[in-house]
Amino acid sequence: MQDYVFTLECDERPGITHAVTGALLTHSGDIKELKQFDDQYTERLFLRIDFSLQDESQGAIEALRADFEGIGTDFEASWKLWPEGEKRRVLIMVSKFEHCLNDLLFRAQVGELPIEIAAVVSNHPDHRELVEWHHIPFFRIPVTKETKPEAEAKLLELVDRFEIDLVVLARYMQVLSDDLARELTGKANNIHHSFLPSFKGAKPYHQAWERGVKTVGATAHFVDSELDEGPIIAQQLVEVDHSFGPKDLVAAGRDAECKALSNAVKWHCDGRVFLAGKRTVVLR
Repeated sequence: MQDYVFTLECDERPGITHAVTGALLTHSGDIKELKQFDDQYTERLFLRIDFSLQDESQGAIEALRADFEGIGTDFEASWKLWPEGEKRRVLIMVSKFEHCLNDLLFRAQVGELPIEIAAVVSNHPDHRELVEWHHIPFFRIPVTKETKPEAEAKLLELVDRFEIDLVVLARYMQVLSDDLARELTGKANNIHHSFLPSFKGAKPYHQAWERGVKTVGATAHFVDSELDEGPIIAQQLVEVDHSFGPKDLVAAGRDAECKALSNAVKWHCDGRVFLAGKRTVVLR
C-alpha cells in the first residue's frame, strides 16, 4: 500500500491529535509513525503522521483531504498531505569546494535522499563537467558587487522555471541579499563549519589547528538575513586531538559538513522540519 505523510502546525489546544487520528480511523487509515511536539514555551503544536489507506482510490484520498480541510479550519492550522517518498525538486548552489555537491549527487543517485536535483548553479565554471555527467543542467551565474541584483534575479528565474521546492547552498561562498533571503524563507538550506565566529576568513581549519581545537563540526541551517545564523536544522560533531594536522582537520570538517547537510536535506524533504521563529522543530 502507498504510504502518505501528513503534517500540521497550529496553536496548542485540546483535541487536535484526536481529530486527526479520528479522521484517519474513519477512512481506515493505518498509522505507521506518529510524532508530535507540544512547545510549552510558544504553545504551538507540531504533528507529523506517516500512514497508509486500505482504499487507495483517488476518491478515498480526496475524502480524507476534505476532512483535513475541516480540521485545519476548525483549529486554524496549516497542514500538508503528500505521498510518502515523493521526490522534492532541489536546486543546488556551489562555488569552488565540491565535497557537499558530490555527496548530494551520490546520495540522490542511490536513492538515499527523496530529491530530484533539477539544476545546479555556480558562480564558477569548475563543476560543470561533473554536474552534466549526471545529466543535470548546470548554470554559471558570476557574481560581483555590481551584478549581484541581476545575478539573484536570474537565480529566482531558475527557481520558478524548474519549480524548485528547496534551494541548497552546498558551500556557496556568496552572501545572499536580505531581499533574496526573505524570498527563500523556509525553502533554502545552508552549511557552515563549526568554527564561526571564532575563526573567520581564510583557512579556518588552519587557524583552529594553531589553537589546538579538540572538536570539528558543521551546522546546517535555514537561510535568513543574518549571515550563518539562520534557524538550525542539523549539526555534526567530530572529536579530534593533537595528532590531527591541518589537512586532517580539513578532511574531518568535510565529512561533518556533508553529513550535516545531507541530514538537513533529508529531514526537510521528509516533512520533519518545522520553522519555529528562530528555532526549528525536527520530528525525527
